[in-house]
Amino acid sequence: MCLAIPGKILEIDSTLDDLFRTAKVSFGGIQKTINLCMVPEAQVGDYVLVHVGVAISKINEDEALKVFDYLKAMGEVEELEEKAT
Repeated sequence: MCLAIPGKILEIDSTLDDLFRTAKVSFGGIQKTINLCMVPEAQVGDYVLVHVGVAISKINEDEALKVFDYLKAMGEVEELEEKAT
């Protein structure tokens, strides 16, 4: 099963060009660098759904927090934390 995880964009890097932007995204305190090529309109402070390192869509804050709460309840957040260390 594929799952997209919500995260908040903290920083955007467009060193290469505007098409190949990357972003530092926080997933409940866990930070990862992801690709923004599929959501060129994304800005710092936006929430995005991320699948295999690529933001696939924007999501509003309320929905992102609700999904993240569901993931915590399922124990999926702890799994992310273990892999990050």
